[in-house]
Amino acid sequence: MPASPAIRRFLLLSAPIVFVLLWSTGFLGAKLGMPHAEPFTFLFVRFGVTSVGFFILIAAMRVTLPSDPRVWLHAAVVGLLMHGVYLGGVFFAVDHGTSAGISALIVGMQPIFTAIFAGLLLNERLSARAWFGLVLGFCGVVLVVWRQAGDSGGLPGVVACVAALAAATTGVLYQKRFGGSIDLRFGSAVQFAAAAALMLALAVPTETMVIDWNAESIFAMAWLVIVLSFGAVTLLYVLIRQGAASKVSSLFYLVPPVVAVEGYLLFGEVMSPAALAGLGIAVIGVALVTRG
Repeated sequence: MPASPAIRRFLLLSAPIVFVLLWSTGFLGAKLGMPHAEPFTFLFVRFGVTSVGFFILIAAMRVTLPSDPRVWLHAAVVGLLMHGVYLGGVFFAVDHGTSAGISALIVGMQPIFTAIFAGLLLNERLSARAWFGLVLGFCGVVLVVWRQAGDSGGLPGVVACVAALAAATTGVLYQKRFGGSIDLRFGSAVQFAAAAALMLALAVPTETMVIDWNAESIFAMAWLVIVLSFGAVTLLYVLIRQGAASKVSSLFYLVPPVVAVEGYLLFGEVMSPAALAGLGIAVIGVALVTRG
């Protein structure tokens, strides 16, 4: 039985909120998991397990695999960008001394770059109010992470964050342009398989590939696979299909403030008055973009 208009409207309005809440927990999962494994090794296992899970889902639901090799290629490219280079770059930077604040500031530029290139490549146009919201949202992120910006980690960390920024921007645009008609279950399976292959290629020559499996690392891995890779990533692609790439990307402005709140609630991390103000400014900025 089809859902009523009221239910569909509720799901449409709540989806961005659910996405931000789920996506923000990825940073907490990484905080729990990274002390027990090197970054590329940890991501290789996460992506590999997720890919296998999606392929099992495909087999159980008897999803027909596309015969066009270009569909496979498009899915693989999105996976390499959105998961491999983006998350690999952030994890590498943090592992090499770049603070979460610095990485959040650099990667936090993604909505602005997405809006610029979405206008150039996808013919998406934002109003002046929406552009003001993008700038306002970034200012809110700066206020949230300013006091915890800390060490840049040197050139390797900064370069890794810039690579993550470029990959996230390109990945959202590529998914919007070429991935709109790809079955989400198939697309996710191929994307995570491609990202796992990239992480393996990086881990073998540079890491020991040893993971300290204990209750904390197992919980972190399970959370990142089930909640983030199956839940949040799938919801992100649904949102990209339903809306403009630039407007969806503006939701990432809310992630650092929400992470700050979660860090306060779960780990007792102090939130300064500036961070609280930044949280409010970021919310206003995103509202201006999504309604602009």
